[in-house]
Amino acid sequence: MKLSAVLKTSASNLARAAVGAAGGLALFFAISGAPGQALAQDAAPAAAHPAIQGQGPALWVVKDADSTLYLFGSIHVLRPTTGWASPRVTQAFDSASDIWFEISNPDDQAAIMPLIQQHGLSPQTPLSSRLTPEEVAELDEAAKAIGASAAQMDIMKPWLAALSLSVAPLVKAGYDPKSGVEMALKARAEAAGKPIHGFETLDKQIGMLANLPDDTQLAFLRETLKNYDEATTMLDTMVGAWAQGDVATLDRVAVQEMKSDSPELYKVLLVERNTDWANQIQTLLQGSGTAFIAVGAAHLAGEDSVQAILKSRGVTVEPVQ
Repeated sequence: MKLSAVLKTSASNLARAAVGAAGGLALFFAISGAPGQALAQDAAPAAAHPAIQGQGPALWVVKDADSTLYLFGSIHVLRPTTGWASPRVTQAFDSASDIWFEISNPDDQAAIMPLIQQHGLSPQTPLSSRLTPEEVAELDEAAKAIGASAAQMDIMKPWLAALSLSVAPLVKAGYDPKSGVEMALKARAEAAGKPIHGFETLDKQIGMLANLPDDTQLAFLRETLKNYDEATTMLDTMVGAWAQGDVATLDRVAVQEMKSDSPELYKVLLVERNTDWANQIQTLLQGSGTAFIAVGAAHLAGEDSVQAILKSRGVTVEPVQ
């Protein structure tokens, strides 16, 4: 099945992207808001979260003789009312000398803007010339949630418009990127003087979407508009499972459905990246010290998760109780 057909039949992947597929970029657009308007705004301080109920989200540890690496599945956008910073997560984070994310600078607007201009804008083929009048009206309505309009987004390539709007219903439903795991942990790391690293770069994450065929990008945008009102329901289910440490439900909702409905997208956004990150984690194990690793929760669930790949290579990965 072509990737364009995959996207057309699996719009729920848009919600998954906000959780962990193209999470760094989705987080950026949720923080930044409308192109040409809010991209120059400074991100506000991360919101405080209430005490957790139960053990909270799952945490794993990878060890050898002189290295300890914690693996924590993150949610890139959260409601401020969602508690997640359990004592075991806090203890693991505090013990680490280095912090790792998918990308080290999701809120670095100065770094991403040249890439957006290079890979995300196409004024010679505006969106209004490629969408029906009805779709332009839908685009305008959806854009209002991020303080934009169809006219402001007209010069964007379809993938950029789709990604920008994929977080709009989440923000409308009370999800706040400034309350997401990365922003909170990044602020803590910076306050403590802990070095921050990334498994990927912004340009690599942009390339995953910018290099999609043109018809696929249009399908991505059309499905974003068509299923605009449904994204929150799936994310609510995923966040509920994640906050309770229910990895099995997270696997079923966030991973297995993508694998079944969108095998090519599953391979590109999860399997290939998980394999790359497992390689980098094994390189970290060759050194020494303690590191805390936070990546999208979808990457730490299922048979092709980072942990599963490491275990298949003989690396010991254990849950932290």
